[in-house]
Amino acid sequence: MKIGIDLGTANVLVYVQGKGIVIQEPSVVAVSEDNRIVAVGEEAREMIGRTPGNIQAIRPMKDGVIADYVMTEAMLRYFIRKAGRTWFKPEVMISVPSGCTSVEKRAVRDAALKAGAREAYLIEEPLAAAIGANVPISGPSGNLIIDIGGGTTEIAVISLGGIVVSTSLRVAGNRMDESITSYIRKKYNLMVGERTAEEVKIQIGTALPLERELMVEVRGRDLIAGLPRTIPLTSSEVMEAIELPLQQVVSAVRQVLEETPPELSSDIIDKGMVMSGGGSLLRNVDRLLTQVTGVPCHVAENAINCVALGTGLALEHFDFFKKSLVQQV
Repeated sequence: MKIGIDLGTANVLVYVQGKGIVIQEPSVVAVSEDNRIVAVGEEAREMIGRTPGNIQAIRPMKDGVIADYVMTEAMLRYFIRKAGRTWFKPEVMISVPSGCTSVEKRAVRDAALKAGAREAYLIEEPLAAAIGANVPISGPSGNLIIDIGGGTTEIAVISLGGIVVSTSLRVAGNRMDESITSYIRKKYNLMVGERTAEEVKIQIGTALPLERELMVEVRGRDLIAGLPRTIPLTSSEVMEAIELPLQQVVSAVRQVLEETPPELSSDIIDKGMVMSGGGSLLRNVDRLLTQVTGVPCHVAENAINCVALGTGLALEHFDFFKKSLVQQV
């Protein structure tokens, strides 16, 4: 049995051979005081910011890498069991950020093996995203892929099945949520939780001004009176709030384009840049990149699933993609 896992900072997606994507749940684990696991995934996410003193909801992944090894292993075990049958020891392919160190890679591989995998392979996220977005990576022409996830933004130029130039930026969806939280705190003296900030981003977030202003009501705790309060928030305010993280992503894309060999640059101008990951669903982010770089940019179909699909496909066609994988550490 073959399983591909997109082990993300915000979500874990699991691809099972022959079935497609079977699990898409938040990467959150709820633990009690005596380190017993109370809930994993969607159920645990519901608990963030709402737990009593004896339960804690934690995100074991931070910035695309493992922050809490024991919890990551428990989470992987839960998802592998849920995807397959308990008596199988599946082969697993897991995506890792292209900028992570060999220690971080080994931690992911060990966690997967301890969680019940027979064999664990690693693939760099931009490669998996490109495979999942149906980008022809094995040919001798250049493709630029931008994968904006929860914890990291991966930007890479891929040719002949390998990464030519890449950068891994620890600024992505979560950083945008934090920016929205601090903006509301500074401007309105209102404290909001991370889930609320994420919902605001999804509902009215935009990278460029919209023709018709969107508005949403935000509820939180007033920092001065200490009482609950509701404020109206507009899409242009959210745009202002997330301007800095977006600028960092834009300058990283420019840096990769500057380092790209000229032959591949001409291919990229022809084909345009491909975006994947949940962060690419932010309104107008592709138009912003096109404006700044002058290179056409489009969002891949079902952008959120690209990396998970890529890990699964790379494992199914293992011999074909073997040379593109991260070497065993």
